[in-house]
Amino acid sequence: MNTLSEQFLHRIRDAHKRRKLNFWERTYLPAIVQGLALTSRHFWRNLFLHIAHRFGLFRDVPAAVTIQYPDQQRKTALRLRTRHRLTRREDGTPRCVACMMCETVCPARCIYIVASEHPDPNIEKYPKSFDIDLGKCIYCGYCVEACPEDAIRMDTQRHDIAAYSREGMWLDMKELLRPGQRQVKEPPEKFVQLSLEQLRQLPKDKS
Repeated sequence: MNTLSEQFLHRIRDAHKRRKLNFWERTYLPAIVQGLALTSRHFWRNLFLHIAHRFGLFRDVPAAVTIQYPDQQRKTALRLRTRHRLTRREDGTPRCVACMMCETVCPARCIYIVASEHPDPNIEKYPKSFDIDLGKCIYCGYCVEACPEDAIRMDTQRHDIAAYSREGMWLDMKELLRPGQRQVKEPPEKFVQLSLEQLRQLPKDKS
């Protein structure tokens, strides 16, 4: 395999082998005409389609390449890191065992967990409080990689992290277990502590 320096020298040699521009190419007029033609084609096409959409015509043909967010949602790869969520067991309790691995590995220090004893000796602990401050989160995904129980994921495909205040970017336990249930203007419950029975009574998320 060639080294980076050898590849760089190879590109320099190839640059000297390029053909010389003719007179018209040196004036850049053909390139300007091509650019104007491309821009004009898109302009008149989009203008015609926008007018046609006003009259209910050609609705299935998009008038621009711009995605009309939030009416249109862009399809993203499943591997993309989006808003966090907590996975649940069959009884409705979170899979998290409050081992503090995600809170420890988080470089932004945006995860806050309060642990409590679990009656099941095989589980030992559970989080009675689990909060994430999205205002600090850098979406590195370390919390997902460090979790030994696959309790936290970033696969909600939700990008709506904007809020009217810093408090609105706070994800409490209820929002993490049920992504998207909280209204935009509804204030979060910071450091809300839930018992196992209260966690079991939480309804399932929309997904």
